[in-house]
Amino acid sequence: GRIAPARPLAHSTAPGETGTTSIHTEVLRSRAVAPAALIVAALVPLMALTPALWNGYALLQYDTGGYLARWYEGYLVPSRSTVYGLYLHLGESTHFWGTLVAQALAVLWLTQGVLRAFGLGRPGQVVVIMAVLCATTALPVLTSLLLTDIFAGLAVLALYLLVAHRARFGAIETAALVAFIAFATASHSATCGVLAGLCGAGFAVRPWLRKRLALSGLALGTLALALGAVLLLAANFALSGRLAWTPGGSAIAFGRMLQDGLVARYLDDHCAREPLKLCPYRHELPPTADDFLWGHSMFDKLGRFDGLGDEMAHIAGRALIAYPGAQAVAALRATWQQLVMVATGEGSHDWIAHTWGIFERYLPQEVPAMRAARQQRGGFDFTLINRINVPVALASMLALAALLAHAVWRRRLDDVTLFAAVVALALLGNAFLCGALSGPHDRYGARMVWLATFAVLIMLARAAGDHSASRSP
Repeated sequence: GRIAPARPLAHSTAPGETGTTSIHTEVLRSRAVAPAALIVAALVPLMALTPALWNGYALLQYDTGGYLARWYEGYLVPSRSTVYGLYLHLGESTHFWGTLVAQALAVLWLTQGVLRAFGLGRPGQVVVIMAVLCATTALPVLTSLLLTDIFAGLAVLALYLLVAHRARFGAIETAALVAFIAFATASHSATCGVLAGLCGAGFAVRPWLRKRLALSGLALGTLALALGAVLLLAANFALSGRLAWTPGGSAIAFGRMLQDGLVARYLDDHCAREPLKLCPYRHELPPTADDFLWGHSMFDKLGRFDGLGDEMAHIAGRALIAYPGAQAVAALRATWQQLVMVATGEGSHDWIAHTWGIFERYLPQEVPAMRAARQQRGGFDFTLINRINVPVALASMLALAALLAHAVWRRRLDDVTLFAAVVALALLGNAFLCGALSGPHDRYGARMVWLATFAVLIMLARAAGDHSASRSP
């Protein structure tokens, strides 16, 4: 009736040994891992917040002020999520350092979750991979910035973990992933669109990938999108009294059509029959959407969004129907342009007077610290950063394409290839939604392309591990 000994923790004991040595060794290892894990937990957020720490304050962008003002102004404005505005408002009491720490911890949580899923969760591996990622991509700038952009890429990682590795997580972490996706969905319409596209693609290919894509994960991802929509509608109603989505979609599409020449074409074709406010200005339209919407153009003379919003929606809808071929060509061209526009720092290194004005009007207590930061004194120049970030981003996307092409040729789908496919779909979806529907901007590419570099680093780390394992006796 002897009871069988428990399975050794590290390795089997030799005949005659009691197993005490093995257990003692494992205990020592566990004690060594705890400090290493703490070092990782501190070091990764510090690396992710290096720009803000050097700056002495959170990085600001031209659009930051529009989000901050939502709490104070109590009405909806185009492309400024009230949910993200409330999130920023919660960080005001900490001079926004609480906001940045929350973003850095989200980076740590989700990137380490992905690395663990690939068997790369040892402290040394995490530190090296994250150090390379922070040194060569926009990730630390995005983490240090008071803007929704950091959540665009992180939400893709959260959805990937929820769908492809659902079984790894308990109820609490699963709920945290759902909540994070819901918040990211509510923070920006483009993020919502990318995540919805990934969920749709997951449902479409699941008949062939039943073992890799959890149906429960796809269902939870869809639920998270719905919760995000409800959260945004509720926040908009609470702040403005309007049960409405964040406005501005038609105006953004109008801007893209304007810079593609389709608005001028529509006005030339229809001003003789339609009394449009823009008709007298059809030969004076600015060359870009930014010049029209945010510069000193006839848009201001005609009442901006209040005076011209309905007409812009009318022209955008009618032009889409009137010129389908030209719209398709313009959309494809804009999507391609968006894919390769990936420079870091757009809107953060130049004139951001609107955000400064919001600080002075609503947050005067923050003005001394904000004005003292290096960014506001001309100390931030992204030229050198982009000499690294842009080539790395483009090379990462090429490597991603090569990996997927090789997988198709070999007809082989492993876990790394699946992750690469998810990232590639996210990049394409982001390029279409931001480029074809809004107009290409470096900011839209930079906020997502770091995922490609992350995928390439995972591929290289796995390949190095497989090589070492094959050489070991």
